Amino acid sequence: MPTRMTVIGTGYLGVTHAACLAELGYHVVGLDTDEAKVAMLADGRIPFYEPELEPLLRKHIDSGRLRFTTSYADAAAFGDVHFICVGTPQRTDGPAADLRFVHASVESLAPLLERPVLVVGKSTVPVGTARWVADRLHELAPAGTDVDLVWNPEFLREGFAVQDTLRPDRLVIGSDTTSGAARLRQVYQPLLDLGVPLVETDLATAELVKAAANSFLATKISFINAMAEVCETTGADVVALAEAIGYDERIGKRFLNAGLGFGGGCLPKDIRAFMARAEELGVDSALNFLKDVDAINNRRRSRMVDLARTQIGGCFEGCAVAVLGAAFKPDSDDIRDSPALDVASRIAAEGGHVQVYDPKAMDNARIRYPDLTYAQSVVEAGAGANVVLHLTEWREFVAMDPDVLGAVVRHKRIVDGRNALDAARWRAAGWTYRALGRPDVDPA
Repeated sequence: MPTRMTVIGTGYLGVTHAACLAELGYHVVGLDTDEAKVAMLADGRIPFYEPELEPLLRKHIDSGRLRFTTSYADAAAFGDVHFICVGTPQRTDGPAADLRFVHASVESLAPLLERPVLVVGKSTVPVGTARWVADRLHELAPAGTDVDLVWNPEFLREGFAVQDTLRPDRLVIGSDTTSGAARLRQVYQPLLDLGVPLVETDLATAELVKAAANSFLATKISFINAMAEVCETTGADVVALAEAIGYDERIGKRFLNAGLGFGGGCLPKDIRAFMARAEELGVDSALNFLKDVDAINNRRRSRMVDLARTQIGGCFEGCAVAVLGAAFKPDSDDIRDSPALDVASRIAAEGGHVQVYDPKAMDNARIRYPDLTYAQSVVEAGAGANVVLHLTEWREFVAMDPDVLGAVVRHKRIVDGRNALDAARWRAAGWTYRALGRPDVDPA
């Protein structure tokens, strides 16, 4: 059984996967070309926030099962199994996925593979990429066709990445060779022994699984947000609507939380890349609905700005606005395509004095949005505010005391962009409470 693993790319996916492989008992080398990042990881520190991950990283650096390098030669000589975990961001010149990091990792690793090994793709890629990777491995590697390729998509949720790796809801192994699939089954045997479901398929299907899953989730979120738009016009309550339809087992309640919509480094860029790939393949009409999914999602941000503007009399100029949340979701410091910061920057552009607070994402927000003002607490953000916007549903915000915040704001007005606050509790404390997709009902 192979026991020596390398993980190429030490971003969010790669660091998590490397630490969890070590937790499963394997010896692991993480590879990255960024020397500063490698030094940080070797010191047991991670350059982002993810619950449970840093202690696990330190545990296995100390155990000797995990180390980091910048050398492809080191990684190639060490590993029996090489996991490709590099990023595939959206291209700057269009919606398609930028595959330069995948290409670079394959072109750098392949010429150094002199013995039979397994290469496992975990990066989210357009369908057809795996076939290119397999061909390049066989062309460039001295071991030739003795190098097996398997595609093993990841399904990590930020905030739950360690749990999702060590106890995933499923494993997908895509391979065009029985030997490759068998070798990866061996690697994941500790998880299979726990009863984790396994789906074995071909390379193309494995690539499509992640794109299809994210597209479905994005569609479900945008569907309930489309219903919120209808509710706002008719006076209906989208929270009650979602509860009612969620009891239908064919629909289910998960991802039916209407609000500000999705962001982050996966869903937005993955559905756009899926549409771009479908167009290349000549089947773009099959995914035309994703254009509406993306458009609905973006409209919720504009609607949030409009709703906040209404609460302060129609103009942000000179008004103090408290923004609670910067990360795209709670339990993360990831601000990529953050709906909260998008809303904050739009309000600031209209002349509002915006004070942002987030428990974990402040440093990242300051770098990306230096023109915004940042507070060190909920109370500091709310001091003198004409309106408070709840935009990331951190537990700290959901549990906050309306009376404590009410003592420092100029006006008790709150707009709940996540439909996560207890409306009755806030209204009982004298606040004007508004939320996306819910009727405007306040005490007489």
